Order: sequence, then C-alpha cells, then structure tokens
Amino acid sequence: MARTYVVTGAASGIGRATRDLLEARGGTVIGVDLTGSDVAADLSTAEGRATLVSEVDRLSGGVVDGVVANAGLATPTAKTVAINYYGTIATLEGLRPLLAASPAPRAVATASMASLFPPDEALLAELLEGTEDRAVARGAELESGTPEQANLIYGTTKRALVRWIRRHAATPEWAGAGIALNAIAPGVVLTPMVAGLTETEEQRTSLAQMVPMPLNGFIEAADVAELIAWLVGEQNAHLCGQVVFIDGGSDVVIRGDSNW
Repeated sequence: MARTYVVTGAASGIGRATRDLLEARGGTVIGVDLTGSDVAADLSTAEGRATLVSEVDRLSGGVVDGVVANAGLATPTAKTVAINYYGTIATLEGLRPLLAASPAPRAVATASMASLFPPDEALLAELLEGTEDRAVARGAELESGTPEQANLIYGTTKRALVRWIRRHAATPEWAGAGIALNAIAPGVVLTPMVAGLTETEEQRTSLAQMVPMPLNGFIEAADVAELIAWLVGEQNAHLCGQVVFIDGGSDVVIRGDSNW
C-alpha cells in the first residue's frame, strides 16, 4: 500500500537521503525545510511550526503514515535549542493527529550519539521541566560563554529529546493509538553539517578520537536512511521508545555493558 511520509530537514543530508529512498520505494514524501522543499518553515519559531502543521495537513489530505522529525542544527548557538528540541517535539505532536488517521502510523526523531556526552545540567533541566523561553535563554548564556560551554548545547538538546521520546512513546497518545515512536542516534554522518570538521586528515583523526566508530568509520547519509525507512515502514509494528544507535560502535565503546 502506498504510504505518505513527512521528512523535515529534507533539502540536504540525512533528510534528503531519506526522501530519495522513500520515494524510490514508491512512497509520497512531503519535504519540509527552510527552502528547497515542499513546505518552507523555520522550526525555531512558533510561526514556522504552525506552518508545518497546516501545510502538511493540506498537502496530505489529513492522513500521514510516517513522520521523520530530522531537522536540526549542530551549531553552538541558542537557535540549536529551539530547533533540536522544541522544533522536533512540535513536529511530532503537531502531526500526531494526522498519524492517528493512518492504519500503520510510525514516527522517528533524529537524535545523536552526542546524547551520551555529559550535558549542561541547567539547560537539560529547563528543556525537560522548564519553558522554551528559559531554555533558549540558558542556551544564549552558554553561547556567549567559553567554547567548551557553547559546545554543550548540541549534545544536551539531543539528550533531552531522547528522554522525551522515552517518556512519551508508551503513552496512550502514542503507543495506545498504534503509533510507533522511536529515535535514531547516528555517529558522524558525512553530510554538509560536518563538512567543516572532516576536510583534513588531522580533523578526521581528531573527530574520530572524540566519536570512536570502530565499525567501518564515519557513515554515509544513505546508510542512515535505510534504517529510518525501516522504522517508518509498515513492518515496524512493535518497536516502541527505542533509541537505535547507528554509530559504528560509539555507544559500545563509551558505555560498554553499563546499561545492563
């Protein structure tokens, strides 16, 4: 049966690779990005999030089978807080009623292996228990601090997102409505987002030390798209609230068997 998908961040990187793969397999994809896609929306703003929902509703006819909440930033800025956490959640919650109209609804968010890194505890607390204004304000404080402080923003937003997924996936609104909600946690993916970090052998070596990926090294976006395509497919009927690390072994190297 033909399926309709929404992919945010669809103009490049993982989002573009996912769109291409889903369309190649016969799916209809509604792409969302700042420019160059079916829906133009800035997910760091309330207006952009509202546009996403209204336009997807219009273009889909009120039924969506899969949502890939992939849009995000990796910059050490307060805007990363707004997009990576609040923009992703607004995508998932805003499109949930359209998913509920599907006979086999699936949703996937793009987290990161960076969720394993130590977070900024103040920002994490604001994300999970505070307000967007306060969380973005804390992000601005980190952005204006030292480089080490600013670099905590990205991983903290991804950790908060993972915890949101775990808190909500098994609730009546998601699992109870038959919607499979999960996340992926990629390692270093060779996309424009990391191009500035992988240009030289010295940069690649430094990045590999920070993000160890013993199985085949850095990943191509097309490989990540294969995992996403399965997660939003009809065959994924029972995976619930899982964070699937597609990271070449970073999770194993960093955490070992500590979770068990």
